[in-house]
Amino acid sequence: MSRLFEPLELRETELPNRVFVSPMCQYSASEGVATDWHLVHLGSRAVGGAGVVLSEATAVSPAGRISPGDLGIWNEEQAEALGRIASFVADQGSVPGIQLAHAGRKASTAPPWDGGSPVSPEADGWTALGPSEEPYPRDGDEQPTRRLSTDEVETVVDQFRAAAERARDAGFRIAEVHAAHGYLLHEFLSPVTNDRTDRYGGDFQSRTRLLREVTAAVREVWPDGDPVFVRISATDWLDDRESWTVADSARLAPTLAEAGADLIDVSAGGISPAQSVPQTGPGYQVPYAETIREHLREEGVDLAVGAVGGITEPTQAEQLLANDRVDAVAMAREFLRSPYWPLHAADELDDPEGVDVPVQYRRGF
Repeated sequence: MSRLFEPLELRETELPNRVFVSPMCQYSASEGVATDWHLVHLGSRAVGGAGVVLSEATAVSPAGRISPGDLGIWNEEQAEALGRIASFVADQGSVPGIQLAHAGRKASTAPPWDGGSPVSPEADGWTALGPSEEPYPRDGDEQPTRRLSTDEVETVVDQFRAAAERARDAGFRIAEVHAAHGYLLHEFLSPVTNDRTDRYGGDFQSRTRLLREVTAAVREVWPDGDPVFVRISATDWLDDRESWTVADSARLAPTLAEAGADLIDVSAGGISPAQSVPQTGPGYQVPYAETIREHLREEGVDLAVGAVGGITEPTQAEQLLANDRVDAVAMAREFLRSPYWPLHAADELDDPEGVDVPVQYRRGF
């Protein structure tokens, strides 16, 4: 058996393989409610053999959406629609996961194909919320942002907890806390965006408090046998100023394990358009995940680590796992190009037992 198609045990949950569908926003919901588009989009990746299928960023409150077309899970109608998807994904043998999110100061924008500009409250948008009143920089087209009070920050924790309860009841087996890409929880982590002087700002301990509290709140209501993931941006890619760094992420990771996380999903960037990506190419973000994983092992912390970013080829993914650099690989754009990537990967790796081809498709393999 290839390492790519070796099961991964997290708590009492067996992930059938180590190929994850990374969350990919579709901007196609109606009032936060999933549609047939989401069922087909996520369901086809489960049919394609992915071990874990994670939903797109799913807002824990109306103000937490990136765009008016984002998924939400702040009410029962939304949870019911998502439950249909979770059930279908599970029926195909994949583990259904949901990414719980709050967009923070990057909220209330148009979909990318409509330019991604801020949507004003007068045009069915809303006021963005953040650690401070500083908006996300958009070359003069900034979205007005309101600073959250301390009490409101504590309410965000409650919103994540309630969203996790709905997701659990809807049939999801994995909850992923979204603390990456410049959205609210990342905004609290980074000194670039967090200038608060209350218990949620200042030193490292205070800036990481919200994420630790959210992770603990989700873990509190999530089934003991099912895993909780946390996605982080390992670095802000802002080396010329005080910012969030890979060293900060390595320091953070053990505290997330203490809060109840079972896997850390390592991405990068998103806090500012001034970011400078040092290099791109195949697996360009993998070294961040590897650094964090090495630190966890040195500290004796049992926390799985997933990598994302420029992972496209089966042999590439297999080598990352076979060389013990990461515990799982996640892909986004590659799954947009090839929904059945795992089925083809098993063939390329000469592992016919790696993925169960659906009976309806076997005559094609």
